[in-house]
Amino acid sequence: MSTTEPFTDDDFTMRSSSAASPMSPYYYEHGRLSGESSPMMMSPWNQTTNSPFSKPQWSQYDDAVPQNALIGSLVRQEGHIYSLAASGDLLYTGSDSKNIRVWKNLQEYCGFKSNSGLVKAIIISGQKIFTGHQDEVRKHRTALWIKHSDAVSCLSLSDDKTYLYSASWDRTIKVWRISDSKCQESIPAHDDAVNSVVCAKDGVVFTGSADGTVKVWKREVRGKGTKHAPVKTLLKQECAVTALAVDPTGSMVYCGASDGLVNFWEREKQYAHGGVLKGHKLAVLCLTSAGTLVFSGSADKTICVWKREGTVHTCMSVLTGHEGPVKCLAVEEDRESAARGDQRWVVYSGSLDKSVKVWSVSEMMQSRVTSSDGESVPSESDGSFSSGRARRN
Repeated sequence: MSTTEPFTDDDFTMRSSSAASPMSPYYYEHGRLSGESSPMMMSPWNQTTNSPFSKPQWSQYDDAVPQNALIGSLVRQEGHIYSLAASGDLLYTGSDSKNIRVWKNLQEYCGFKSNSGLVKAIIISGQKIFTGHQDEVRKHRTALWIKHSDAVSCLSLSDDKTYLYSASWDRTIKVWRISDSKCQESIPAHDDAVNSVVCAKDGVVFTGSADGTVKVWKREVRGKGTKHAPVKTLLKQECAVTALAVDPTGSMVYCGASDGLVNFWEREKQYAHGGVLKGHKLAVLCLTSAGTLVFSGSADKTICVWKREGTVHTCMSVLTGHEGPVKCLAVEEDRESAARGDQRWVVYSGSLDKSVKVWSVSEMMQSRVTSSDGESVPSESDGSFSSGRARRN
């Protein structure tokens, strides 16, 4: 674990990391987001220099932005996009090139180069940036208990920002104390690769694995360390669990799987199974939630936008445009629209087509048609798809 000193626009050149753990912290100065400009529609970020990154050229429109719209697309020539993180006005992107790029106001701001493999996960904690890599741990064999012995697949921060959790293909999750970057616990969590870990409130942690299970863990602080006890197994199936997410209120936990389905459970009912969301033809690869919305990205190249009302979930829009599987998602509040009373979200989607797309998504429900049997049907207004209340199959 290593930390670099703060640097500014003048330090735009890439820096190398000498991190000795699956996560490498970095610091950047945070400011405001790009939402300060007027909304733009369907405007590609064209390459205007010899840089492998394209520069934004925006076409501005006076008309109000539709409920769900593509703002722009960034095509990266470095490699496939595997991870995203957004904070304030900064967007962090990780790829199989080992580079982590930082974007400010939708323009290239700074970046750094790690000594490890493709960037599988990025987490922001205060003034630190933690990254998980596919082959980093194979270079360090001196203390395997505190280092993963295979790829780091996912990172998640505890609700109180005290602990960082890392999931790995080595079938374990590890707990790291943020204050000193010390490994507090190594948990043999599953019988196969752990693909996802996500923290909820009150020390509750969820893990999902290629063994087809979703497990619940409870953290207890013992002295200066931690101890996690298994609480229950929410799901056990043949298909691999590929993604997990918890809604902002902590009342729902969502699970995406290789069969294209999204299951969810309700906290108020001791995590009783709430239903299944059917919107994808291929594996769900990523999930995130904001406000009353849930976003699912898939190998079918689409992003489903689900509106939650109680336990009823409706697919109010399907975002299309990627030419490869959607591997990662990040979302930030559009503060300018919120000030106008129109709650909108800026959604970033990273794909194996080597692009990052930026979407503006509204909390408002679009007009839709839902069939009586709950199956998805085209909306008459905008071509999106909707589904009725999902039931357990």
